[in-house]
Amino acid sequence: MSELHLLSTQQLITGLQDKQFSSAELTDHYIKRINALDGKINSFITHTSETARTQAKAADEMRLQGDKRPLLGVPMAHKDIFCTQGVLTTCGSKMLHNFISPYDATIVTNIDKAGMISLGKLNMDEFAMGSDNESSYYGAVHNPWNLDHVPGGSSGGSAAAVAAGFVPVATGSDTGGSIRQPASFCGLTGIKPTYGRVSRFGMIAYASSLDQAGSMGRSAMDCAFLLQPMTGHDPRDATSIKYDMPDYAQDLNDAAASAGDKPFAGLRIGVAKEYFSKGLDTEVEQAARAALKKYEELGATIVEVTITDPEITLATYYMLAPAEASSNLSRFDGVRFGYRCENPKDLIDLYTRSRSEGFGPEVQRRILSGTYALSAGYFDAYYTKAQKVRRIIIKDFENAFANCDVIASPTAPTAAYKLGEDLDPATMYLGDVYTIGVNLAGLPALSQPVGLTSAGLPIGLQLIGKYWCESQLLCTAHLFQQHTDHHLQHSAIAKETV
Repeated sequence: MSELHLLSTQQLITGLQDKQFSSAELTDHYIKRINALDGKINSFITHTSETARTQAKAADEMRLQGDKRPLLGVPMAHKDIFCTQGVLTTCGSKMLHNFISPYDATIVTNIDKAGMISLGKLNMDEFAMGSDNESSYYGAVHNPWNLDHVPGGSSGGSAAAVAAGFVPVATGSDTGGSIRQPASFCGLTGIKPTYGRVSRFGMIAYASSLDQAGSMGRSAMDCAFLLQPMTGHDPRDATSIKYDMPDYAQDLNDAAASAGDKPFAGLRIGVAKEYFSKGLDTEVEQAARAALKKYEELGATIVEVTITDPEITLATYYMLAPAEASSNLSRFDGVRFGYRCENPKDLIDLYTRSRSEGFGPEVQRRILSGTYALSAGYFDAYYTKAQKVRRIIIKDFENAFANCDVIASPTAPTAAYKLGEDLDPATMYLGDVYTIGVNLAGLPALSQPVGLTSAGLPIGLQLIGKYWCESQLLCTAHLFQQHTDHHLQHSAIAKETV
């Protein structure tokens, strides 16, 4: 029982079905680990332990009565960007330090319906703006592989909680790499689905045309299990699209069952020289190329493709995302909910001080730059031009996919860097240089672990797919994981017993 947290989601499901342990025992095991070890990590903002224990007991009773839902009684946790009824929902910000949501986000409702047990809300960069989880009002999150390093962001709490063995899977959100980059830094698999695949209702918006929820776990199969209840059309979200919904876990099982000695025979993997450009760490490049070599050995064909220069993509993203943030965050004004300054002199003082005191430096920086891009006299020169470039980025991906089935690249140019390195904003933004194009195009993509640096820090490989091809991405990563053991490595914290 002391190593339940090292089991995969499939093993947990099997154990519950075979009565090797109960949901109550499993939930209690995770809660004890969180209470004993999260002081080192700071991955949780809010704990819902007592509610979780009640839900776990109910799940055990339902299973005894014949309930066959596979995820019934399996613990998980939510990034604190998703509204949860009756529970604090902060978005990692002082602005929402006292916001108790009156409703559930759609994915929260769907995961509840699947019978999963939520252990709480996970730390994150403030309003999902950041790449290291150091901008959170609730303090920085530490990487379970090395406590002196960042876990990535903005879903750093989600990545750290899974890597530390506090939950088997967790939800995340991805606006420019916020699932994939922390997955890379923490040795996990994380997937950002096609834009519109997962409802955004109840997900506090950063940039509405870029935000998408996804799942994080140690393996592609873990991600598939959690992604299943998250997906589907939602009439409450105007960007949610009606599209055939696969059975992701079954697709992975079918792919593994039919795979031969060369499981990737016929698969064309596109590799762009633009993704192996200046600024890429040597060890990261070596691990990425070694993974591509393994794919070749297993039957894949590597083809050269061309995509938009990542530096152009980066500039486009950091014009459009802050502009949308400027609009979305205008609702936080100190009047209706959230942080309100003390003793305002008048309405202007209320607005000014509530926002300047409630938002952290990074959020203020992006609001200001976005407001500038949208202002009269600059709108066409900046925002409109960036939208035109976005169309070119999409077209370049379409042209590349005419010659390949998936595109591979390093997930991030480096492994996790040290906490408190005090990177200037431009340097921090470069950490997303390989991931943001996917969000601008609305494509699905995942990160999978492919090795460790000489310092023992994880390295991730990104796989980018065609629209609606999440199953193909998950199957590709799953088959790779059947022939490698990178996803089976555990962080120092995960190896600790309590």
